[in-house]
Parts: sequence; structure tokens; C-alpha cells
Amino acid sequence: EAMIVHVVVKPGSKAGPYIQMGLDGSLMVCVKEPALDGKANKAVILELAKHYKVPKSNISLRSGASSRHKTFNITVS
Repeated sequence: EAMIVHVVVKPGSKAGPYIQMGLDGSLMVCVKEPALDGKANKAVILELAKHYKVPKSNISLRSGASSRHKTFNITVS
């Protein structure tokens, strides 16, 4: 079963990594990694994998590779 998750990313956060619910129902993911060379995207995938208790390979970036607003596909078995 696949689900689509909307995420707002805060890269370069001093306090992190952590995930909290946004007011609009999206997830806000704060990571320490900078938004350089996909480092923040990789860190977000790692945090989502922990949050949903799935392997990293079950998560793919659907849209927003260079934006703070991203959409991920997560396959949950």
C-alpha cells in the first residue's frame, strides 16, 4: 500500500532532526544537513523511514527536489 506525504523541510536546523505536524496536516521535518547536493533530501528520507518504520528504499521523492515543499511516495507493507 502506497501513500503520498506532503512535507515542509527546514534544512540547516540547529535543533534536529525531528518531525512535527504542521497546521495544514503536512509534516514539518527539521534536519541539520544543509540544502546542498541533496544532503537535506537524504536526511529527510531517513527521518521519514524512522517515523513510518519502513526501509529507506520504500520512500521516494515525488516532487520538490529543490523546494522546501516536497511530496514523497511511501510504500507501507
